[in-house]
Amino acid sequence: MDKRFGFLVLAWALTCGLSAQTPLERQLEKKGLVDVCQLDSTIQVRLMYARPDNFVGKVLYRELNRAYLLPETARALVKAQQALKRLHPNYSLCVYDATRPMSVQQQMWNTVAGTSRKNYVSNPANGGGLHNYGLAVDVSIVDARGDSIPMGTRVDHLGKEAHIDDEAQRVASGKLSREAYRNRLLLRRVMREAGFRTLLSEWWHFNFKSRAEAKASYRPIP
Repeated sequence: MDKRFGFLVLAWALTCGLSAQTPLERQLEKKGLVDVCQLDSTIQVRLMYARPDNFVGKVLYRELNRAYLLPETARALVKAQQALKRLHPNYSLCVYDATRPMSVQQQMWNTVAGTSRKNYVSNPANGGGLHNYGLAVDVSIVDARGDSIPMGTRVDHLGKEAHIDDEAQRVASGKLSREAYRNRLLLRRVMREAGFRTLLSEWWHFNFKSRAEAKASYRPIP
């Protein structure tokens, strides 16, 4: 077998459901959440908390390899992927985080509590964030080779460079490239078209419901 072909098959298997389900993943399915790749296998998944290269600096997802979302959130993500494919057939959405158990949220909060970075992480004591309900997704865009297109920062960057409310000024001052700005606008366009809402402090984060709606109608994942 050609090595490159073998690598692509392995990558697809790891992200789109050929690997064995973990106990946690089976629990999520029993709670009604769905594996995004089961709805659209062209969506790529690279869960950043299943690796140590994240802002916490360690693996947080030891039993989570797939991207699970509530069905309505997952269907909306598929719509966003379809919108992206219509505009750029060689591009694909890539999911870096989806449903996040509250136990992991607590670990994140413990890392930032008492620091300036606490504003970027939802406090579990206040009900957590929409990731904990299956109603939010962290996503970017990759090209036909699977390479991330420029967005100005990496996903998971906790700082003003990732904010979306002052992008035009950052472009004017040379702190954000025009290419990265265009790419961010493209991502927001397809996600908003599918019904998602932005978060001012993270260009990659999109909510499908409000916090009030989540607390009124849904339950967080422990």
